[in-house]
Amino acid sequence: MGGIRSLSGWPLIVVMCIGQVGNLLPHVTLSANLAQHLMPEWGLSAAEGGLMASGYAFGYMLAVPVLTTLTDRIDARIVLLCGSIVSGLATSAFGIFAQGFWSGMMIWSLAGLGFAGAYMPGLKALTDRLPAGDTSRAVTLYTSSFSVGVGLSFLVAQVVADRWGWRAAFYVTGIGPIAMVIACLLIEGRRPTPKAGHLLNFGPVFDNREALGYIFGYGAHCFELYGIRTWLVGFWTFVVAHQGAPSWLTPVLMSFCFAVISMPASILGNEAALKFGRHRAITIVMIASACVAIVIGLNATAPAWVLALLLMVYGLTVPADSGALTAGMSAAAVSEHRGATLALHSTVGFALSTIGAVGTGAALDIAGGPQSANGWLLVFIVLAAGILLGPLALLWARGIRAQARLSGINPK
Repeated sequence: MGGIRSLSGWPLIVVMCIGQVGNLLPHVTLSANLAQHLMPEWGLSAAEGGLMASGYAFGYMLAVPVLTTLTDRIDARIVLLCGSIVSGLATSAFGIFAQGFWSGMMIWSLAGLGFAGAYMPGLKALTDRLPAGDTSRAVTLYTSSFSVGVGLSFLVAQVVADRWGWRAAFYVTGIGPIAMVIACLLIEGRRPTPKAGHLLNFGPVFDNREALGYIFGYGAHCFELYGIRTWLVGFWTFVVAHQGAPSWLTPVLMSFCFAVISMPASILGNEAALKFGRHRAITIVMIASACVAIVIGLNATAPAWVLALLLMVYGLTVPADSGALTAGMSAAAVSEHRGATLALHSTVGFALSTIGAVGTGAALDIAGGPQSANGWLLVFIVLAAGILLGPLALLWARGIRAQARLSGINPK
């Protein structure tokens, strides 16, 4: 895998973003088909459906500490290549072998494990090959292209399922990671500096209070993001059934638009962070997102066009903090421990993603189920409560830094 040594700078960034979009094609295939196909066919409750969907984040959470920290010792491209292959194969295997809750949960967890070798190792492979200095915009472009991949995942998964059945959706989206396999063959190989010590040594990361603030804030972001992505199609199905909607305003279109507008939102959020300060911009975005979630929940029985507008606003606020959080973490990371910092960042994020999917599903069951307006109100209250933990994390990190400065101690 010698790669093309001239591939650097913006061509490298573009190739990695395209590869990531392919890796994300399987990402919400289960969530996109959960309420309309899998729950009715397998007789699942909302809590069981949310738990099965969270299997992806759970598998990711278990594997990412090892796989991302490993990139401090071997070329991140190798981890990225293997993770992409596992992700694609496991997604296709879901379509072939899944027969109910337990088999679906296990296979989907394996797909998440594969993605653990793809997302943050992909970011590490990219940043390792960029010139020294501020990589904020490159990191933000990479993380915001996540939204394009998720949007295509929603679109392809639902369109294919409606025409050929939900199993075909897993076969088709399972092909997507081939794009990242090709990207891995195009980029230059790199031999990291050998490092001593234990592989899972997160002590230096926990000592880096500035990075921890962004990491915990990212966890709150992921709680909200994964919660809404798990139930977006189910919520709009409820809206169509109870309030009616124009024939063209389908769950497919709503979920696609919600995901795709995340990319400009994330880029603009990072630009605002660069101009006004990361902590300030992220805090404002998170509070605004919580307010929008509450408004949606309180108006779950409003006309469809009102809810469509509110969801598009929510589609802007939910991801607007993502790029700034990850760029802030990357900038705060000590270079020799960047892989471990990325690993903890992703572990916390997807741990909270798991809780977000399960918590919203349980809330839906408690308050009346997918056909109840009260159920959806509680879902959005839970989402708002989760994202409001983010500003508290940033405030905690800022307090630690202020104390360190007063004491003359380096907060890292």
